[in-house]
Amino acid sequence: MSWRRGDGGVARRWVLLLCTGSFFLGLLFTDRMWTLPEVTEVARPNGRREKEDELTAGDCNSAKVNVKRDYREILQTQDTHHAVWTLDKTIAKLETELSAARTLQESFLNGSPVSEGHKGLDSTGRQKYLMVIGINTAFSSRQRRDSIRNTWMPQGIKRRKLEEEKGIVIRFVIGHSAISGGIVERAIKAEERKHGDFMRIDHVEGYLELSGKTKTYFATAVSLWDADFYVKVDDDVHVNIATLGQILSNHVKKPRVYIGCMKSGPVLSDKDVRYYEPEHWKFGDQYFRHATGQLYAISKDLATYISINKRVLHKYINEDVSLGAWLIGLDVEHIDERRLCCGTPPDCEWKAQAGNTCAVSFDWKCSGICDSVENMQWVHNRCGESEKSLWISSF
Repeated sequence: MSWRRGDGGVARRWVLLLCTGSFFLGLLFTDRMWTLPEVTEVARPNGRREKEDELTAGDCNSAKVNVKRDYREILQTQDTHHAVWTLDKTIAKLETELSAARTLQESFLNGSPVSEGHKGLDSTGRQKYLMVIGINTAFSSRQRRDSIRNTWMPQGIKRRKLEEEKGIVIRFVIGHSAISGGIVERAIKAEERKHGDFMRIDHVEGYLELSGKTKTYFATAVSLWDADFYVKVDDDVHVNIATLGQILSNHVKKPRVYIGCMKSGPVLSDKDVRYYEPEHWKFGDQYFRHATGQLYAISKDLATYISINKRVLHKYINEDVSLGAWLIGLDVEHIDERRLCCGTPPDCEWKAQAGNTCAVSFDWKCSGICDSVENMQWVHNRCGESEKSLWISSF
């Protein structure tokens, strides 16, 4: 076999060899440069790719939605806290307004005069008083009441003037009979029409219910009159109003004040003696210090405390012990005022001559003035302050 030269001058066999070599060189070059795709780069079907893209986009959108939702929840939580705070503030304001509204009530029977004298008006627009004196009395005590009306308690126009100019309210305090519409009720209503000096309270009268009556008196008085002090006095005790006003005015700026003739004595466990204490085992042998029941005074915040908590304050048989028990656990200033401890003449007379006029006079042995109907005028003549001193006094 012979190889022939082509028209171009190149032998055919060299052309064949060159083509063959180029072929194998191309194979070798291609094997070295080609790399298999990664698994992740393997082509995916179009449907699956679109679905995964949608899922990926969905995750992003979901994250955005969650962020928005979390932000909204934070805002809602903040709004809730603000709403709760606002509601608490509103409730506190309403409670204050409710308390003021309760205090603003007037007695339909007695009326609380709107005056222009004493201390002007408070923030609620009501008249402000120095003290409310509640004289504890009973249905059968008409003569005792008259003995007080004829001595130390101003009557008619003078009593109204005392309220308007001096800020001193005086009322006989009495509840209701167990028999509604009975003869004693009719007698009290007739007496009220004549004198207009009663304060009727929601209480059924009874000697063993004095603690309950005292509690109801303070609760009612603080709702009718806005005063610095609320005084309770028995209807067989002599009072010098001007001296009492001077004593109390010295403590007006003090919070939670309890003023009286402070005493302590044995707890009576014998059923046959007066002032027997059925719950004597709670006290031991001696009572704690407390004001004697003939007269004592408490400041407005303490009267308000009794009014608010009257349903849970325990009643002992003796009302002065009950009041002391209600206050003993509070942050209260106990003031032992000896001018509230005076005896009848000659004791109160000697003290008056020495320039130390008594605010209260009574006989310890009788827990009041003995035979007060007969002796009230005598005590007043010997120990009573002049009428002029009441009107010239500045409280």
